Formats: sequence, C-alpha cells, structure tokens
Amino acid sequence: METENFTFSFRNGTYDFSERTFLMGILNVTPDSFSDGGKFFDKQKAIEQALKMESEGADFIDIGAESTRPNSQAVSVETELERLVPVVSELLKKVKIPISIDTTKAKVAEEMLKLGVEAINDISGFVFEPKIAEIVAKFNAFAFLMHTKGKPQEMQKNVSYDNLIGEIQTYLESSISFAKSKGIRGIAIDPGIGFGKSFEGNFEILARLGEFKKFGKPILVGLSRKGFLGNEVGERLEGSLSGAVASVLNGANILRVHDVKETKKAIFVADKIKKYQRWN
Repeated sequence: METENFTFSFRNGTYDFSERTFLMGILNVTPDSFSDGGKFFDKQKAIEQALKMESEGADFIDIGAESTRPNSQAVSVETELERLVPVVSELLKKVKIPISIDTTKAKVAEEMLKLGVEAINDISGFVFEPKIAEIVAKFNAFAFLMHTKGKPQEMQKNVSYDNLIGEIQTYLESSISFAKSKGIRGIAIDPGIGFGKSFEGNFEILARLGEFKKFGKPILVGLSRKGFLGNEVGERLEGSLSGAVASVLNGANILRVHDVKETKKAIFVADKIKKYQRWN
C-alpha cells in the first residue's frame, strides 16, 4: 500500500478524509440531467440548490455542465462555459465549501480554476484530455480521478471484463501516476459506478471496495440515483441510502450524492460503526 495522504487544505479549511465520510453535493446545470430532468438548468434555481446542499451538510459542491449519462451527447467547450460561468461566479461569493467542476475538458478546467474553483472531477481520470493534469497542478487544485470504459456515448456497449477489479485498479494506478508526475498532490479515486459497468459489476465493486485502499488515496463513490438501483429515478432514494451506507462500511471516504440531508443522517450511523471496525 502507498503511504496514505488523506489531508488536503482548501481555501477555508483543511479536510482530513480519514476522520469521517465527506459528502459531495451534485449540481447539474444541464437541460438533460438523468436525475432531475434539467431542474437546475436555471441559474437562480441552481444557486439556491447549492446553498441548500451546503446548509444540509455538503462538504463540496460538484457542478457539471455536460451530461455524462450513458448515450449522452458531448457538448462544446463554449457551451459548458456558458452554463458554468454565471452559476460558478455567483456561488464563489456565497458558499464557503470548495466547489468542484465535473469536466474532462482542459479549457473548461482552466477557466473554472481561474475563477476560484478548488477541485476538478474528471470522469476519465485524465485520459480524455491529458493536458488537464498540468492545469490542475498549476492551480494546486484537488483531483478526483475516476475509471470509465470509454466515453458516455459508448461506455455501456461493452461492459465485460476479464478481471473487473484488477482492470479498474490498473486504470486508476495509471491515472494516479500520471497526476503525480505533473505535480498534483491532492488526489481521490473513484471506481466509476455505472460507467462502463454491468448491473452485477456495480455490486461487485461496492462489495470489494476495500481493495482500492491499496493506493492510499481517499475513495469516492458516486451511486446516487443510478439505474442499477432499480425503479424510476424519483424512487431510488432508499437504494441510494443503502448503497451509501454499504460504501462507507466497505471503505468509502467521500460520497457523491443528490440527497445531502438524507445521506448525512444515514452515514452518521455508518461512520460510528466504521470507527469500531478500525479499533477492532
């Protein structure tokens, strides 16, 4: 196992990802989000939702302006920035917690970091546009590196693996090594639930989450409202919460969620149990 480095300083404080489970509140400023149907495409509604999530206990606000659901279509750099700049500019004046941008585009990352954003969440782990790593390093920003099997338009066409966990680990190991070679210090990893994974594969990842501890990095899990939980999108709260608790007990340090208030309550119990697991 690599030496663990779970502490990172942000503008308004230091996060120790080993002391409890941190919550990343999801804010989609797109017209075609799978989870909310574009509810927060409106600037004012997006800002209100971010402030609500902060008040409910979110530790990050993760803002995405390009849908990455299966079979979604890519948008241009210009479109992403048109959606992001008005919302992010306003939120940076209002929230105290760090803002993360969910993007794979180097230019988008650069413009957002110039504004004052403190983290980049790249679903490709710096594979789609490697230049993004240099930009993250330049601004001493935090990086969330995820595994995916291809771009959203193609990732669910081939979800078979010879060794699911082993192949994800190899991918993440390469992303970590590349990020470190560019000088990035703050790194968390994400096995990519729902990104090029089968129905059963998602559950296998959750069950074997502890195997990703070998990298000595905080583990992020994003399963909130995803299709493998069953039912219609609006009926996945219970599945999201049970998955969140299981993730925490199996080693997750950060959860990316839509329902901050409910998840906060659920993982309070899981965090208490997790402490006893460490002691014993």
